[in-house]
Amino acid sequence: MTTIRQRRVGKGTEASEDQPSEERNVKPDGKILSDHTGGKLWNFLSISVGGITAISLGLLTSVYVATLHENDLWFSNIKEVEREISFRTECGLYYSYYKQLIEAASIQQGLHGLVYDNKTESVRTINILERMNVYQEVFLSILYRILPIQQYLEPVYFYIYTLFGLQAVYVIALYVTSWLLSGTWLSGLLAACWYITNRVDTTRVEFTIPLRENWALPFFAVQIAAITYLLRTHLQPVQERLTLMAVFIATFLFSLTWQFNQFMMLIQALALFILDCFDMLPTAKVTWLYIIQISGLLLVCVLQFFNSMILGSLLISFNASVLIARTIQKNLKKGGLLNRLGKLVLHVLLVLCCTLLINKFIKKILNLESDEHIFKFLKAKFGFGATRDFDANLYLCEEAFGLLPLNTFSRLSDTLLFYVYIFVLFLMTVAAVIVAFRNLSGSNQVQLMEKMEECTVTLKPDAAYNLIHTVLFGCLALSTMRMKYLWTSHMCVFASFGLCSTEVWKLLLKGIHLYTSQRTHVIKYSIPIITLLYISYKFWPGIMDELSELREFYDPDTVELMNWIKSNTPNTAVFAGSMQLLAGVKLCTGRTLTNHPHYEDKNLRERTKQIYQIYAKRSPEDVYRILRSFGTDYVILEDSICYERRHSRGCRLRDLLDTANGHIMDGLGENEPDLKPSLYPRFCEEIKKNLPSYTIHFTRVFQNKTFHVYKLAKHK
Repeated sequence: MTTIRQRRVGKGTEASEDQPSEERNVKPDGKILSDHTGGKLWNFLSISVGGITAISLGLLTSVYVATLHENDLWFSNIKEVEREISFRTECGLYYSYYKQLIEAASIQQGLHGLVYDNKTESVRTINILERMNVYQEVFLSILYRILPIQQYLEPVYFYIYTLFGLQAVYVIALYVTSWLLSGTWLSGLLAACWYITNRVDTTRVEFTIPLRENWALPFFAVQIAAITYLLRTHLQPVQERLTLMAVFIATFLFSLTWQFNQFMMLIQALALFILDCFDMLPTAKVTWLYIIQISGLLLVCVLQFFNSMILGSLLISFNASVLIARTIQKNLKKGGLLNRLGKLVLHVLLVLCCTLLINKFIKKILNLESDEHIFKFLKAKFGFGATRDFDANLYLCEEAFGLLPLNTFSRLSDTLLFYVYIFVLFLMTVAAVIVAFRNLSGSNQVQLMEKMEECTVTLKPDAAYNLIHTVLFGCLALSTMRMKYLWTSHMCVFASFGLCSTEVWKLLLKGIHLYTSQRTHVIKYSIPIITLLYISYKFWPGIMDELSELREFYDPDTVELMNWIKSNTPNTAVFAGSMQLLAGVKLCTGRTLTNHPHYEDKNLRERTKQIYQIYAKRSPEDVYRILRSFGTDYVILEDSICYERRHSRGCRLRDLLDTANGHIMDGLGENEPDLKPSLYPRFCEEIKKNLPSYTIHFTRVFQNKTFHVYKLAKHK
């Protein structure tokens, strides 16, 4: 609580004329004036009301998304198999491990089944705790088993309510971050309201519940809030140590729950690096944050049985390189403008070279190739040459990995969020550039302190960090739509902070020569309140209509398939098919899979490409040989893939396979000159004709409007 007061009045050398120091509230005999006592009481009441509002909004958000989920699926009324099918693609795979641990005879047996798993990838035994980020499922399953709630709450509800509960943590963290930056809880209220009214673009938790990002992003928001507090000036040593501990815990939990943690924290490390280079953050605190990132990731590496992908991450190489380069260049922040710029360019080059060398060395030693598909994808995405690589094209053709659609900005503009965001971003960016130039130019201290009054907001390390954070994650979101949720939630924080910030309005009004402290005070409260009233008036009816709209889960073909598998195949049967469908097969039936959607393993990617030859132009003998090499007993063919129309020509799965195999694609259109016609028809189409060359290897045992299941013959 004292830190909020400190933000409001304890600016040290930055104290302005409209904020008198405490000395003016002290009588000559040393007694505090009554108005100071009243101010302390007002601060206490303000913090209490703000805290209660934050918790209330967090809980309301949890109830809101839980209600939407129930209304959309009628989750409480549908069968268990339908509930499980509703966890689509990789969501079903992650939830299957929670279900497996719940159904295990004991906790020890359940953990043993994860460490020595032979059901997720046929003819292979893998360590699930090493390969995937499923410690949250482990923790929840153990918690469910030891708490006396089994007769009151089904396992699936315990799981989904935990995820919806984390949304409360998420919203509270966003609220607190905005409050810390602006000094008023009105800013946090506005941030939370923007998060809720822009739900389509800020979260997808209500329909992708077990997705890793829904576990991780609340902890990431807590980490940002803790970093924002850490970067404030005049913290007591105890406060600083406790905040560093909070940053470490949040970083560790974020890293533990999402496989893409290293890439998100690399962007965060780049933000710290940029600000440190321009003297906009305290170097000692930046060093601690680098160390926390490395230590948090290494601790996760240990828990994941020394996962080589973590050890070979660019984050560890980059942070280590920054610390090494800083040791080599001890006088980096001394000298005039040209001298500083020269040192800075050399410093950046040194860090980049060290990063690449260290990363290359680690990957060479560990023989690491798990993340090569990501770099192939990035290379192709940003135009560094076309590729026929199947894995890279699989990502390139998915809408989620494409550019951010323009209609996103129109939706964000409807709530005024985007307009306010651009306004605040422009002001702070201009001011930050000016301050960075002044820092590099080596002005004397007197001149610097005089100029600081003109750009107070950009001189605050916490505001500077959030500025670079939103810029870098904005660039990520613009380039990759799936990552927009990291940006849009912080956009709510940043825009609300700017709208409620004394420093931002002071900067603007001084720039147009209209500044008075009274005018600033009126604007910083009146405009946010008007914005809140506008949002309430425009979107409250829509939210009520949304909450009253009732739908029901309906997927009879998949339900029929899962029920048939459970009733007509042995428990040891091995199934091949698409990654997305097989995740549901494992969850609903417990059968063994040949492949699955968790794509961060080179052997699995090669295996998936081979299994997908069922949709390519290959001979029945080739397909049979491939499937049997993975121990396949049954193969599931989907008409939605075989006759796909969702993607345009060149991005259909069958087109990707044809191109990778060197074959001409189906349909009208151009083909690359070296592609040749295949000697065989498309397997998924031809097998349905029951020709002898196919029936000798494959027997159809199940069929409905969507799926065709074939049993493989077991030739000697």
